[in-house]
Formats: sequence, structure tokens, C-alpha cells
Amino acid sequence: MTPGFTALPDLAARDLAAGVVFATDEFFAERENLIKPGPAVFSAADFGHKGKTYDGWETRRRREPGADHAIVRLGVPGVVSGVIIDTAWFKGNYPPEASVEATSAEGYPSPAELRRATWETLVGRSPIEGDTENAFPVADPRRFTHVRLTIYPDGGVARFRVHGEPVPDPRLMDGTVDLAALESGGDVVDCSDIFYSSPRNILLPGRSRLMGDGWENARRRDDGNDHVTVALAGHAHVHRVEIDTSYYLGNAPGWASLKGMDGDAQADLLPKTRLQPDTRHHFRAAATAPVTHVRLDVYPDGGIARLRVHGTLTREARAAAAIRFLDLLPEDHATTVLTTSGGLAPGEARTLLAARPFGDGGAPPARVLEGLLVAPSAR
Repeated sequence: MTPGFTALPDLAARDLAAGVVFATDEFFAERENLIKPGPAVFSAADFGHKGKTYDGWETRRRREPGADHAIVRLGVPGVVSGVIIDTAWFKGNYPPEASVEATSAEGYPSPAELRRATWETLVGRSPIEGDTENAFPVADPRRFTHVRLTIYPDGGVARFRVHGEPVPDPRLMDGTVDLAALESGGDVVDCSDIFYSSPRNILLPGRSRLMGDGWENARRRDDGNDHVTVALAGHAHVHRVEIDTSYYLGNAPGWASLKGMDGDAQADLLPKTRLQPDTRHHFRAAATAPVTHVRLDVYPDGGIARLRVHGTLTREARAAAAIRFLDLLPEDHATTVLTTSGGLAPGEARTLLAARPFGDGGAPPARVLEGLLVAPSAR
């Protein structure tokens, strides 16, 4: 049975710009394979100079006490709901046990700095099986930026998935942003059809690379049309829209429209408009009141590579995001944020953090909140 947390985005996906920044050993197979998209593949005849070639991360056999680990920088920091330690094709060489820890760091720390960080246990040392998707739910409600997979004592892991809820840094959400992007906190909440590929693909960063890198539905044989609804990063004004049909040639939609929604209220951001195959379409959105969701309708069906919804969060939405961000940070990282962005001394920061959660009705001082609404480069 597929665990429910796998419905959430994979925060460690390479498609979200995650990276494996360090591994204690990768003698037989490279650490970067851990976060490759798609399932691991296997060829019985594929051998290299060091032995059998595996589509995963594999360390050498240990002859001394200890364990191996790999550190993953999440593509999008967030709250982890569960992990998958996939040992596909590793049968006589998988690790019998594994654990997962996480940390939250400011900026872009080096591997040496990460080794000195405070790590919190997400999954304690647990037995795992070979050639299996080993699933572990996580109950920690805090926001993390990096995770560490430890295997005992050595062996191979094909893929490592870290599913959870993205929590963007509000200091980077000023000005015009892509409100629908996963990295901004957007996500798909409803879709009429996911026959060929996931609608979440249209919210990924960067350009699509092939037809399967977007959302494609089945061919319609009725009078209806397909659609996808996206929760935006927050209550926001929409200014511009991009609907990209790249790589969809004989299967692009003929037309599309976009509605903005705020509760029961709806407004047309883009009326039904003709689309071209294999084309990035840019449109100015009709002026409306702020919205929280958008619904993209395609007529009658067809593939979409990317959807961009450019706009600005309301000040109230940014303030709410800043409070939530501060509530979810581990104490060490929260202290750093309050001293560097909030203008507090370390002792003041720790006193303020003792009053969390602020989302229950309290609020940090106005000057602290203001500091969290300004991009670091603007200070």
C-alpha cells in the first residue's frame, strides 16, 4: 500500500534543484544517483572496472566500525512528512539498517559547516529490506533545509525521496514572484485527469526537457474539457501568466482559459484563448481582486509543459508567511534569522522564541516582522 505522504512533493527531487552535497564514500556508485528522477534501472550485464554497475549510491564494504552517510540539500526547504529509502536492485549488498536526520541552515553552508551543524532525528536507526521501497512517516513539524541519510554499516541505496510541504523563505518573496511555483509554496489541489503524467510537473522550475516533463491527460471522447487547480503561494494579485506547450506538437490544447478564485468568488484572469503547439505563450492577466487559487482549463484536452503565474503577495499574506516561517524554524536557525534579519541580540531572540507559536494569535514585534519582509540583499 502506498503511504499517503507520497502525495506530497519530493523536496529532495533533482527536478527541484536538490543536490547530494557530501557522502562518506561512493566507491561503487555515485551519491548523485540517490535523487535522480524515476525508478532505478538494472542491467545484469553492466560491469565496470570496480565491479557491478548500479543505478544508486553504493559504498565499499567496511572493515572497521562505523557507518556511511550522505547529505542532501533539499531543493525546496520544508516540513518533512515521510521518506522513502529505496533499495531497488540491491539484494545482497543493501544496508540492513538506516536512519535519517535533518538540519536547518541559513544560506548555503559547505559540507564542513554542515558537519558541525545540529542534526535532529527524523527516523531513528531502523531495519530496512533489500530491493524494497522502505517507507517511514515523519512527525517532526519543523522546517528543514538539509537531510542526512545514514546506512549501517555500508551498502547500496537506489533512491532517497523526502516528501513534505514546501515552506519558502518570506524574505525572498518580495516583489513579483511565480505564485504557482512549488518553490514558492504553490501546489496542485485538483485535476480532472492525470493519465499520462503528473500535473505537478507544470509547477517545476526551469523549462521542460521533453513531452513527459509536463502534464498530459488522456484524449477526451466527450463534450467536456480538462482542467487543473493550483493553490497559490498566498493571497495575491496576478499580473502575468505564461502557458507553455513546449514539446507538445500533435497533442497540445487548442485553447485555454484561467480563472482566479478566492473562496466562492471567481474572476477571469485570461478568457478562452487560442494556443499554439510547442510554444511559450505570455499573457497579461486581467486586473482583479487578490486571489488564492487559479484554475487552468484546456480545451478540449492536451498537454501543458509549464504554468507560470507571476504576481505579488498582499502584505497580509507576506506577514502571515513570515510568522509561519518563524514558527517552523528550529531554534538555532530561528535565532540566526532574528539576529541577522530581525535586528535582535541573541538573548532577545531566545526570549522572543520562547513565546512561539506566533500563529496562535500572537505576533513578533513590528520591527522584527518588517525585517522578515525584506530581501537580505536589500538591507
